[in-house]
Amino acid sequence: MSKVWFITGAGRGIGAQIAKAALAAGDKVVATGRNVQQLVQVYGAHADQVACLALDTTRAQDAAAAAEVAQQRFGRIDVLVNNAGYGQLGLFEEIDSADVERQFHTNVFGLMHVTRAVLPLMRRQRSGHVLNLSSIGGFMGFDGSSVYCAAKFAVEGFSESLALEVAPFGIRVTIVEPGFFRTDFLDKSSVQYGTRRIADYGGSPGEPPRAPYGRHHHKEPGDPAKLGRVVVDLASMAEPPLHFVAGTDALGFARGAFERRRTELEAFASLSVTTDGAF
Repeated sequence: MSKVWFITGAGRGIGAQIAKAALAAGDKVVATGRNVQQLVQVYGAHADQVACLALDTTRAQDAAAAAEVAQQRFGRIDVLVNNAGYGQLGLFEEIDSADVERQFHTNVFGLMHVTRAVLPLMRRQRSGHVLNLSSIGGFMGFDGSSVYCAAKFAVEGFSESLALEVAPFGIRVTIVEPGFFRTDFLDKSSVQYGTRRIADYGGSPGEPPRAPYGRHHHKEPGDPAKLGRVVVDLASMAEPPLHFVAGTDALGFARGAFERRRTELEAFASLSVTTDGAF
């Protein structure tokens, strides 16, 4: 039986590639984004399979309205892909508080708004699959990415706990952790950097920020089209993974990060146990 997908940030990048892979599999797609005209241009040839809806994920009422339209159009939502987001890069002290809040409003609270809007339908169906796009920055920190990593760590914690809460209703949750993929993530139209410069960090007004990830733009190893097809495969699994690391670079980062954590855990285990007390 064909599935109905609800995908945020479907106008370009990984979101668009997931949608295209789902369409190629014969499924239906609710493609959402802030720019409806962009969505219509991307999916105009699939009008019978696609509903293009305006959605600002930071607005809970927009998420609720889009979920209602999706239900009216297709009758159900089988797969939710929370993909919308952007990267707030730069050193923590050089990022304004308003920009920190904006990152969380989009990458965390926006994801929660959409999930909250879709879950009631999935509960009534007693089935569904929520795929939350995280990052390698969701399980380890990177220099010049403190705010972005903080948001992705939040997505991971939310997703792991949510998976336990919705499992009794036949709803599965998968956290997708991509490495570096050739998308517009590092494009000037998407990524944001801190606007302050603090001399102690080696910067001065007018100089580019430290950790200039932009030099990797469109040179990343990951192929978003291949990731799109893999996500469709994940959605077809009876027992999908809770975590899925995407890319050879991501595998390398994950193995290193988890081994460092295990080594540290064991090194201080004897001290850890000293905090227990008698009743």
